[in-house]
Amino acid sequence: MAGTSRHDREMAINAKRQLTSCSDPLERLRLQCLARGSAGIKGLGRVFRIMDDDANRSLDLKEFLKGIHEYGLLMDKEEAVAIFQRFDRDGNGSIDFDEFLITLRPAMSKARRDVVMQAFHKLDKTKDGVITVDDLRGVYNAKYHPKYQNGEWSEEQVFRTFLDNFDSPYDKDGKVTHEEFINYYCGVSASIDNDAFFILMMRNAWKL
Repeated sequence: MAGTSRHDREMAINAKRQLTSCSDPLERLRLQCLARGSAGIKGLGRVFRIMDDDANRSLDLKEFLKGIHEYGLLMDKEEAVAIFQRFDRDGNGSIDFDEFLITLRPAMSKARRDVVMQAFHKLDKTKDGVITVDDLRGVYNAKYHPKYQNGEWSEEQVFRTFLDNFDSPYDKDGKVTHEEFINYYCGVSASIDNDAFFILMMRNAWKL
């Protein structure tokens, strides 16, 4: 896997360091999420779930304010309302899961995003915009996985677990969209300062 636990640890350490000097409320929320999440940007899905009291996959202002408080981010109500409005891109008075992730995840340079999409397109053999178990056959070799070798998992289970690394924490359906793939690598990217190193890592990991 190209996203290693080392990168996740570095991301958390960097986020904690930046928090000490950050004054922008939205950036502070982003950094606190990154500092607490051990699985890259996917950790933000857990934050959303905590805030989403009625489990309807969207947050109204009341849920958002309550969630901000419970998450331990100290800010006054005016600041929190201003952040909510930055999240609510379509102005309908609620934040859906995609709006939340797209606004909060760290930005990636065009060069990084391009190499991530190259990897996605290589995995998406059927070219339908979604990576499934069938796409992985012949691209990802399950036979080297230790749990396959000791008979604990079938090839299908290895593939499904691999996809779960990228799949939305909200809806593990065995299908990985390009947005979910990018979300995952935004988290990995946040721990790597150098564009050239990130691109080399991706090219080596996926033999691009």
